[in-house]
Amino acid sequence: PAMAEYRSLLEELAQNITAEDLEQLKSACKEDIPSEESEAIATSHHWFAFLEKHSKLDRDNLSYIEHIFEISRRPDLLTMVVQYRTQVLKISEEDEVDTKLTRIPSAKKYKGEPPPSPPYPMPGQGPPPSPG
Repeated sequence: PAMAEYRSLLEELAQNITAEDLEQLKSACKEDIPSEESEAIATSHHWFAFLEKHSKLDRDNLSYIEHIFEISRRPDLLTMVVQYRTQVLKISEEDEVDTKLTRIPSAKKYKGEPPPSPPYPMPGQGPPPSPG
């Protein structure tokens, strides 16, 4: 059943992605897609299939396209994905955020360590001129 839900999500996203949108989405993920392969992508269905092939997209792995929709400023598409994720996969932002925060003790790491001081003497400088 989740697979069918996933397919209909992609279908719905595809209907909201025009050719211009697709260009924008492709440019948003150009670091991950070789440009010659990107040239060949003509439809949003093709793009989804491509992302799946490169393990960037799966029915329970949508964080990559969420990221792409976010940087492409497409909150409408992002919302669809988030709804699918929270309703079908039952993964909510809160769950993810909690685990991330508890896992990183970043605040502790920086306490009690003096800031590194630059090494002296500075390279390229002679001894300080003697007073007088």
